Amino acid sequence: MPNSQLGKPVYRFAPSPNGFLHLGHALSAFLNHDMAGAARGRLLLRIEDIDLSRCTPEFEQMIYHDLRWLGLDWETPVRRQSEHFDAYRDALDRLREMGLVYPAFLTRGEVKAQVADHEASGTAWPRDPDGSPLYPDTDRERRETERATLIARGVKHAWRLDVGKAMASSGKPLSWQETGSGLSERITAEPAIWGDVVLSRSDAPSSYHLSVVVDDALQGITHVVRGQDLYAATAIHRLLQELLGLPEPAYHHHGLILGHDGRKLSKSEGSTGISALRNEGLRPDDIRRLVGL
Repeated sequence: MPNSQLGKPVYRFAPSPNGFLHLGHALSAFLNHDMAGAARGRLLLRIEDIDLSRCTPEFEQMIYHDLRWLGLDWETPVRRQSEHFDAYRDALDRLREMGLVYPAFLTRGEVKAQVADHEASGTAWPRDPDGSPLYPDTDRERRETERATLIARGVKHAWRLDVGKAMASSGKPLSWQETGSGLSERITAEPAIWGDVVLSRSDAPSSYHLSVVVDDALQGITHVVRGQDLYAATAIHRLLQELLGLPEPAYHHHGLILGHDGRKLSKSEGSTGISALRNEGLRPDDIRRLVGL
């Protein structure tokens, strides 16, 4: 990196090429671009294409096209997660050596059945901030010999973080610096609300949680600007950063652009897609107005 770049704030916009960009993405991209410019910092673009079954080169090219049309620019080369699987495996291996992850064998159907049986008695199953049921204790409590036998038999499994053990290992309360409210404040991180999150699956070498903290560290990201829907996930990211000895960026979680049904926009909603709006004759300034900037 040139000496002139050292010490500058570093921002990043990190979309997944599994659909067309919509107004919510435009808001996040504009904010990252504008905040980097105001801070005389750098803006990076990262393509988060871990999910090889859904991400396509066509959607990736449309991301570049839409962002350029919006008048945004960024540094090159662009980091593509699919080219860095080894970095995520290395991070997972470190956590395995620390004894903080375990193989999880339950299928989605088996988890659903356990939850249904439990709730049939009238007691609610604990759920994460996204509303998904927390993963059962079954695999965390398996003996090592049983785990080894299942793996040797070729039973598909994911690797999950033992959040309780990980929090004990970190040895201190966790928090993050948040500026999304317009103030700079320390927010207490509560990773336990997520249960034992997935870090790697049989069909993907890394989860969002693991890859994003590894990438942010490797790219020297100092400011993470993203949607409010990822606010609670920051607790897990701070835990992983602490465990892996990674630097802590500052966070800014912005409001979401909601659809007519009051829910956050989806890439399947063509009416809010940047390309669809462009084809209707809207200009980049119109898009800025629509997202409230």
